[in-house]
Formats: sequence, C-alpha cells, structure tokens
Amino acid sequence: MRAALKHLKKDPVLAGILKQAGPFAMQYREPTFETLVRSIVYQQLSGKAAGTILGRLLEAVGDELTPARIMKLRVERMRKLGLSGQKTLYIRELAQHTRKGTVVFENLPHLPDEDVISHLTQVKGIGVWTAQMFLMFALRRENVLPVADLGIRAAMKKAWDLPELPKPAQMEELAAAWHPYRSIACWYLWR
Repeated sequence: MRAALKHLKKDPVLAGILKQAGPFAMQYREPTFETLVRSIVYQQLSGKAAGTILGRLLEAVGDELTPARIMKLRVERMRKLGLSGQKTLYIRELAQHTRKGTVVFENLPHLPDEDVISHLTQVKGIGVWTAQMFLMFALRRENVLPVADLGIRAAMKKAWDLPELPKPAQMEELAAAWHPYRSIACWYLWR
C-alpha cells in the first residue's frame, strides 16, 4: 500500500484528498454469488433501506445466499421482502446463469478486467458499473476507474474545480497519472 500511496501523492490535488481522508481502509468481500446479489440489492438504494431488504432476504434463504436457495423462493415472496420486480428478476437471472454455468465465479479471479466485465454483464441487471464494483471490492483489482459513478464524478468536479461533472474522457485524462492504482484513488475520492 505504501507504493500506491506514494505514487498517488504525485498528483497534488489527490495528495490533499489523501491527507484529508486519512488511512486507506477499503472493505473487501469474497468474489462470490452472494457478493453480487448484495450488489444488486444495494443498487440505487440508501444503505439503510438496502440493508433492511438484504436482511429479510438472508432470513428467507436461511442466511446462505446460493442460486438454489434463491430459486426456491417464489417471485411473490421476494417482492414481499422489499425487492423491486426488476431486482427480483435480476437476482433470479443471476441464479439461473450461475446454475447453468454461464457465470462461473471461480474463474473470475483469473480473467482480465475486460473479460470479467463481459462475463458478468451477460446477466440482465448487471451493468458495467456493477461489474466494476465487483472488480474493485471482490476481486481487489487496483486499477479500476468507474467513469459512470456519480460519486467519483462529483468528487472530481469539486476537487479539480470543474464547471460541470466530468465526462468519461476527461475523467480518464485526470486519472491517467494514477495508473496502476486508480481503484485506490477512487476510494479516497468517495471519502
């Protein structure tokens, strides 16, 4: 981590953010089906609301999120837990893909980032942003820049005093010097 922080401090704007945010403490999860289901539950919800819904879902499956246990739940039951119709569909779709072997979590750690994104986005409801979060927080990839993340865009706008939220090309340009530690820089930007 020392090498990453030393490298990132070369960017004077980012150096100030690192100093202000304090020690790096990214929390990781395992690269599993359960982690991706959690990501789907948390999409576009406040942490508190998503946590409540996730707690209900875990209770309904006996505290073990597996494709088989998800598929045993009826759609109506999943909806009563607080999941939207779309999220219910997405989670069930992920369970089906996992059971069929079109999504193989054990293979993901060995794939390049682009292949992980392609592998995961074949599932309805898993977009590039969700796949990038999986790369960062489950596969622990250090060089991911989620250009669609509103928090990162807003932090860049503020830190670099930009007139508007940066577009992907501008974000890539600002983050060019952060290679190969863009994920770590993003963690600091979220702070």
